[in-house]
Order: sequence, then structure tokens, then C-alpha cells
Amino acid sequence: MSWVANVMVSADASDWKNVEALSDWLRDEAPRRQQPGVVGVGSLRLITGPDAAWGGGKNPECEIWAGALNHADLDALRRRFAGMPWHEPNAVQLLIMDQEEAFFHLWMMRDGELKQYAPLQPSEEGDAEGDA
Repeated sequence: MSWVANVMVSADASDWKNVEALSDWLRDEAPRRQQPGVVGVGSLRLITGPDAAWGGGKNPECEIWAGALNHADLDALRRRFAGMPWHEPNAVQLLIMDQEEAFFHLWMMRDGELKQYAPLQPSEEGDAEGDA
């Protein structure tokens, strides 16, 4: 049985080596949730490269990597992400949608710390009337 977390990383082009290192760690060393001693949860792939098929008539002007991780220890992922030597830390974003969730959590580096910038859960009260 699997437990999938959808993960995206948006970063400045100068940080591609850091994202590749994070992807290598995910593939080779990242711990699995509730499976002590078992490592490797998947990897990330650049989805905004020259062969990307985005809507619209233009090429994306951002760098985004994405992956579907299996049994990932998301706390360990956030710690690793926060500890990376980002060249442009204020430009990196980590988006995580864990299994059985219906939205991505957005994390950004600010003042040397990884901080969440999306609500812990989507608000269902008031949404029908257009309230934010």
C-alpha cells in the first residue's frame, strides 16, 4: 500500500543545484514515515523545461520541480528544505499536498526559517457566499 504526497518546489534558476541535491536526497536518503530504517521516497523533476506542455502561447518564466513521493516523512522533508544553502532563499517555495488532502500547503523561507503561508485547512464556512 502506498501513501502519496504531491510535492512542488519553485526556485530561482540559480538554485537548480540545490533542488537537484534535494531530489537526490529524496531518492536515496529521505526517511519514510512510520518505517524506521527504510529510505528513499521518490524524486523531483523539472516540469518547466523546454519540453513542458503548459497552456497559453508562452513558455513559463519560472522554474518548478514536482514529484509524487511515497511514504515521505514530510517533517524530515521540511527540515531538509529549510537547511539547504539556497542562493535566493526568499524565492524558494515548497508546496505539499499529502494524501487525502484537497489542497497544497505553501511553505516559504523568511528570516532564515521555513514558514507556512497557507491556512492549516481550507475554510468551508463562508465560502459559498464568496467570503475569503
